[in-house]
Amino acid sequence: MSFNSVYENIIDALLDSLIVFCFIFIIYVALSFFEVKIAKKLSKANKYSPIYGSLFALIPQCGISVVASDLYLKRHITVGTLIAVFLTCSDEAIPLLIAEHSEKSLMVIPLILIKFAIGISIGYIIDLIIKDKEKVNLHLEHCHHEEEVHIGCCHHHIDDENENRIQKNLIHPLVHSLKIFVYVFVINLIFEFIIDFVGEDNLTSFLQINKYLSPLFACFIGLIPNCASSVFLTELFAIDGISFGTLLGGLLANSGLGLVFLLNDKKNIKSALMIISVCFFTSIIFGYLTCLIVGF
Repeated sequence: MSFNSVYENIIDALLDSLIVFCFIFIIYVALSFFEVKIAKKLSKANKYSPIYGSLFALIPQCGISVVASDLYLKRHITVGTLIAVFLTCSDEAIPLLIAEHSEKSLMVIPLILIKFAIGISIGYIIDLIIKDKEKVNLHLEHCHHEEEVHIGCCHHHIDDENENRIQKNLIHPLVHSLKIFVYVFVINLIFEFIIDFVGEDNLTSFLQINKYLSPLFACFIGLIPNCASSVFLTELFAIDGISFGTLLGGLLANSGLGLVFLLNDKKNIKSALMIISVCFFTSIIFGYLTCLIVGF
């Protein structure tokens, strides 16, 4: 591999990543003004909670699952609402797909709609099986005097009144955008070198040969509690490495940093493992089902 080839790969990866950085930074700045209101709205448990949870999760931000996990551990939302959030959220996949500026960008609409429908449906089913809404309502009745503190994905308090506007609406979005930029750049660079070394046709052929196992692999990748997993799956889809059904399965399993936050509470390990299991098997089922309908 020549020096010119290496240089071109780095420049291509850098330019693609900078486009994504500019796009998601604008989104995160806009979202910083609504994060608190959404978190407080979700805290009010009622029969529409799974719907509110799924709507909340449509926001393309990995902090969404963290906020939902925080609310669940405080008994402010039901387990069904949390699962609805986990299944619906897609971390950075949505802005990354839109930033592709190709026919792949059009797949954002069915991806959002399908994940939204699955999230709501499974959320209500779980709440019917596990009746903890009464416990949540009882807790909310007795905790109105408590100070509400909601944790964001960078471990900052999103409703901290002492935090100045520049830090809240500029610094946090900038830091988070830079983190995603690093993930995207590294993954783009890896793909550039793999494609250059292996060849795009050979890589696609290898992935197609193993296409029947790809939804399962994607679901395991989705379980990785990091924004990089959704970035990796989206980039694979962008180069035709995986199908839409495989991408859907992987993103259904992807709950980002919310899983880490959930597992940090040692008192709720059994509950956390149950929630992860429900999300994982739901992802496998709908991933393969979609592959069978639209093709692998």
